[in-house]
Amino acid sequence: MKPANGQAVIQAFEQWAPKSLALEGDKAGLMLGTLNKPVRQVMTALDVSEEVVDEAVRKNVDLIIAHHPLIFKPLKQIETSRGQGPIIEKCIKHDIAVYAAHTNLDIAGGGVNDMLAEALGLEHTEVLVPTQEIPLKKLTAFVPEDHVETVRQALGDAGAGHIGDYSHCTFTAGGTGTFIPGDNTDPYLGTQGKMEYAAEKRMETIVPENMLPCVIKALEKAHPYEEPAYDVYPLDLEGEILGLGRAGYMKKPVSFETFIENVKEAFDVSHIRTAGPEPKEVRKVAILGGDGNKYWNYALRKGADVYITGDLYYHVAQDAALEGLSMIDPGHHIEKIMKKGVKRKMETLVEPAKYETTFIASDVTTEPFRFK
Repeated sequence: MKPANGQAVIQAFEQWAPKSLALEGDKAGLMLGTLNKPVRQVMTALDVSEEVVDEAVRKNVDLIIAHHPLIFKPLKQIETSRGQGPIIEKCIKHDIAVYAAHTNLDIAGGGVNDMLAEALGLEHTEVLVPTQEIPLKKLTAFVPEDHVETVRQALGDAGAGHIGDYSHCTFTAGGTGTFIPGDNTDPYLGTQGKMEYAAEKRMETIVPENMLPCVIKALEKAHPYEEPAYDVYPLDLEGEILGLGRAGYMKKPVSFETFIENVKEAFDVSHIRTAGPEPKEVRKVAILGGDGNKYWNYALRKGADVYITGDLYYHVAQDAALEGLSMIDPGHHIEKIMKKGVKRKMETLVEPAKYETTFIASDVTTEPFRFK
C-alpha cells in the first residue's frame, strides 16, 4: 500500500460534496498549501485555529479538511506575529495543506445538516431551504449477457439507479448487437474483419446529472468491450432537491422540556437559548446548522413546532415569536458534529483504493464562548 495523493483524497471528497453545491460567494476549496503530495494523515476540523494547527503538527497531519474557511475575506497582508499570520506560517512551515468545505458540506446529502437531523433522531426528513435541483438522466448501455450482473453492480455502486430508498434499480431487455472489429482491435467477442452477432442486454438506469461522469467511468471499467455502446437521454422528471437545513419528525411527540434535554444531549451542550412560545409538545422539527436567522420563515411554512439554529439575532427572535414560532439556539458550534461525521465518510470513500492514509477528527474545542 502507499499513501494517497492529496488530489485523490479531495477528488473522493468532492464526489460527495462538490464545490458546485456551495452558495454564491462562499469560500470552498484549497485554502493553503498543495494537494499534489503524498498524504498519510488527514484531520477533520470545524475551524482552523492556531490550537488546531498545533494539534495537526503534533499528530503529523498532512491535510486538514475544515468546515469553516481559514481565509474568508481577502488578506491585505500576512503578519506572522498576529491574527491569522501565525496559523498560516505554521501550516506552511510544516507543509500542512488546508481545504475548506463550507456550504457545500451543509447542502450535500449526508452532510452537516443531515448529521444534525440524525443526531436528533428525526425521521422522514426533507430539505428546509431548497437551493438547487439536480437533473436526472437516463443511461442506456448494451451489455453482453455474461456481464450483465457485473455491470449492473458497478453502475449501482457508482450512484446510478437510486429511486427513493431503493438502489441498483435497472431494467434489461434482450437483443442482438452487431459489429465488425477493425484491424487494430482486440475484440472481446468476434474476429477482425468479420460481422459479429452478439447476444446482448439493453440495460437502462437513472443517473443524477452530477454523478454521470463517475457512472460512465464505472461502466467503461466493468464492461468487457473495448468500446462500450451507451446512450444518455434527458428526463422530464423532477430531480433531487438539494439545499440548506432539514425538516423532519420525532419518532414520537415529546414535551418541550424533554425536547430541550434531547437537544443538549444530542449536541453535547450545557446551555441553550430559547425564544417564542413554548409548544405543549414537539413533533415536527426544523434545523439549520450555523447562522440560520434569515431562514426562519421556511421553518414556519413547513409547520415546524420548533426551529433550531445558531447565532439567533434579537430582532429575528422577536419577529418569529410574533408569528408563533418557537426557536432554539444551541450555538453555532454544534456543527462540530462534522468532525467525526466527515472522518467516517472519508474512510468509506477511500476504502476501495486501500491507501495507506488515515483519517482523524480534531480533539480541539474551538467554541469561542464560555458560560459562567
